[in-house]
Amino acid sequence: MKKLGALLLAVFMVFTLVACNSTQGESSSQAKTTSQSATDETKEQAKSDSAGNGKVLVVYFSATGSTEKVAKAIAEASDATLFEIEPKEPYTSDDLNYNDDNSRVSREHNNPDLQNVELTSTSVPNWDSYDTVFVGYPIWWGDAAWPVSSFVKANNFDGKTVIPFCTSASSDIGDSGKNLADLAKTGDWQTGRRFSSSADTSEVKAWVTEFGL
Repeated sequence: MKKLGALLLAVFMVFTLVACNSTQGESSSQAKTTSQSATDETKEQAKSDSAGNGKVLVVYFSATGSTEKVAKAIAEASDATLFEIEPKEPYTSDDLNYNDDNSRVSREHNNPDLQNVELTSTSVPNWDSYDTVFVGYPIWWGDAAWPVSSFVKANNFDGKTVIPFCTSASSDIGDSGKNLADLAKTGDWQTGRRFSSSADTSEVKAWVTEFGL
C-alpha cells in the first residue's frame, strides 16, 4: 500500500512539474511577442518621424549680410536648419554697384541669360524631411536676387509650405514671392514679408511666431 501511495505521489509531482514548465514557456513566449511588438512599433514611429516631423529649413542668399541676419533670427525662432545659397563666383562690393552700368549685377540685370547663376550646391541634406521652408533674399530691381531663382528651379517643393522673405532698403516684396512660386511650379507658397536692411531681431521673431512653428 505504501508503495502504491509513493508511486501515485511521484506521478503527481511529475505531472505538476510538466504543467509548470508549460505555463512558464507560454508566459515567456507571450513576453517575447509583446516585446517584439513594442520594438516594431518603435521602429515604425521612428520611420514616420524621419519621413516628416514638422522640421523647418531656412534657405537664404545674402549679398551684404542683411538677409543672413534675418535668416538666422528666423532659424533661432523656429529651431530650423540653415542653408546658405552660395554662387560659385561670389559677388564682390564692386559687383553689387547698381549705379555702374558695367558692374556684374547691372550686366546680369540687362541680360536675363546671365541671371542663371551657377551655385556651389543646390542640394540640401535630408531635403525630404523638411515640411516648412523659408526662402530669403535681397531685392534686386524689384525682384528676388537671381541666385535664389537658380536654387528654386533646381528643387522640388512638393508637400512643403514655402514662406518667402526679403530684405531691402526701400523696395517692398512686391511679386518676388509669386515669381519664385511660378518658377518652382511646386509647393504651397505663402504670402511673404519684407524686412528693412537693419531689421530688428525681435521684429523677425514676432513674425515667425504667427506660423505656430
